Amino acid sequence: FIGPAAGELAIEARVLRQGKSTLFVGVDLVGEQGLATRAILTFGASRDSLIAYRDLPCPAVAPAADCEFFFPPGAGPGFSGQFEVKMAGGARPLSGQPPEYLLWIRHRDPAARSLAALVALADTPPPPAMTLFPKFGPISTMTWSIDIVGLPDPADDGWCLLRSTAETIGEGYSTQAMMLWDAAGRPLIAARQNVAVFV
Repeated sequence: FIGPAAGELAIEARVLRQGKSTLFVGVDLVGEQGLATRAILTFGASRDSLIAYRDLPCPAVAPAADCEFFFPPGAGPGFSGQFEVKMAGGARPLSGQPPEYLLWIRHRDPAARSLAALVALADTPPPPAMTLFPKFGPISTMTWSIDIVGLPDPADDGWCLLRSTAETIGEGYSTQAMMLWDAAGRPLIAARQNVAVFV
């Protein structure tokens, strides 16, 4: 995330490398002030393998139906109205509690099942550093690395469990680790993010 994405936007995509089972694509988002975002997307086709291993255990939490909403009705940023978000643990912004969210999250639109919709779930809550903010203040994502390690079952009810934890906060920046699991506890996304904080 290089700069503001303002005015008329153009997306420029180019193939960087294509192999037998992988594709690397460079994508730039350019606005009226120049380069806004640069991304490298890597796609890999599944292959038969003799090994399988996962060490991304899902926390044991109450089901979404038993949890309270994270954003009170009408609160939160405008885009948050597109999602249902419930607290399964962790803290709220400005609470003074340790910087971690544990949230059930899903799209309000049950048809939102694309890869982009899955990525959007991981980006819905504010940075967990905000639990320690003494007052609301601006934030800005600087880098975001996302590994998609699974896809949700299209037959499920859309609920996913998100854990987002700030690991460092200081000198105007925060690093955070994020995990997303489906309702059955299967890992979907493992991610890292660096955020500028202005408090």
